[in-house]
Amino acid sequence: MKKFLAMVLALVMALSLVACGQQGDGQKGDDSASGDKVVKIGVFEPQSGDNGAGGKQEILGMQYANKMIPTVTIGGEEYKVELVYADNASSNDKAPTAAQTLISQGVSVVLGSYGSGVSIAAGDTFSAAQVPAIGVTCTNPQVTSDCDAYFRICFLDPFQGTVLANYAKNELKATKAYCLAKQGDDYSGGLANYFIKAFGEENCVYEQFPEGTSDFSTYITNAQQQGCDVFFSPVSLEAAAQIIAKAETQGLGMPILAGDTWDSNVVLEAAKGTSLNICVTTFYQEGVNAEFDAAIKEWINSDATAKTNNGGDDKLSAVTVMGYDAYCVALEAIKAADSADPAAVLAALPGVTYEGITGAISFNDIGDANRDSAVVKKCNTESGNWDFVTVAKVG
Repeated sequence: MKKFLAMVLALVMALSLVACGQQGDGQKGDDSASGDKVVKIGVFEPQSGDNGAGGKQEILGMQYANKMIPTVTIGGEEYKVELVYADNASSNDKAPTAAQTLISQGVSVVLGSYGSGVSIAAGDTFSAAQVPAIGVTCTNPQVTSDCDAYFRICFLDPFQGTVLANYAKNELKATKAYCLAKQGDDYSGGLANYFIKAFGEENCVYEQFPEGTSDFSTYITNAQQQGCDVFFSPVSLEAAAQIIAKAETQGLGMPILAGDTWDSNVVLEAAKGTSLNICVTTFYQEGVNAEFDAAIKEWINSDATAKTNNGGDDKLSAVTVMGYDAYCVALEAIKAADSADPAAVLAALPGVTYEGITGAISFNDIGDANRDSAVVKKCNTESGNWDFVTVAKVG
């Protein structure tokens, strides 16, 4: 109901602008350099900090989509789509400032962020300006439940946590789980709690590590000494690589489970040549759409910066594909509004549907995507690739 009322308010604002013959800050305009008519899409992503590697991979999908679909039609006229960037630095404290930077530059809609914490932290800023934001892979429920301007195209942590817990119990036959999250991190803490709830709190050992931790020896030792059967740690890529290195050195001896953040070539590279058993839940499996995969890989290989931002190779992360789909959903919202005014785009978003590379996308009354499945895949430590395991559902 809260989001519905917000959409009504946004629609009223948009109609008021039209009636008064005014343009909002995000309205279509002219590019003074080229003379092209331009509409701006904000990219609210971490390009530095703990989640910088993941943020850059998510951005790649948006950049490739912008290359393939560089224009949008508004009012019968063609407009160039310009991506405008703001680095939230993986920091909840810096997120509102990054959000305000995008708003001040006149964006019509915002994409991001990789990382639920920064998305939650920026929510009030987007809401106050009535600028819509489309979360790409931020899975914590509070992203949308606490913000009338936020939508998202990914599944949520209650679902993902349950999928992982069911996999641990049913497929790995685990009876006791070790869970490790980062202190103050909405994503890892939230997903760990949902996993624990589904697995059974009485059968879990839960610990949190502080900011700046680089040696995970103590946590791995504790998991071993507690007699756990599975090690669950849905943390950042930086921490993931360090956990993998210590787990191999200390002979962890139990499967490692993680959520979507571990779906990266950073993890593949860290795990290659080890004896570890690593499984993750994620949004897309490379190979499902071979034509798309080949095309975006060709683009990554042809652009030195893109390849660097992808970790130095052309392995395709699910967050990159989700970034592509998010850009396309943003264009659909602009077309549905037939306007680049943020209030009009916000009002149009609830009714947007799109058949994406990662599946059909539509929104419920909270602004969450109607997603009911997750891909489970396993790290092939010999080839350095992800092997498809299954598509998991709950219920």
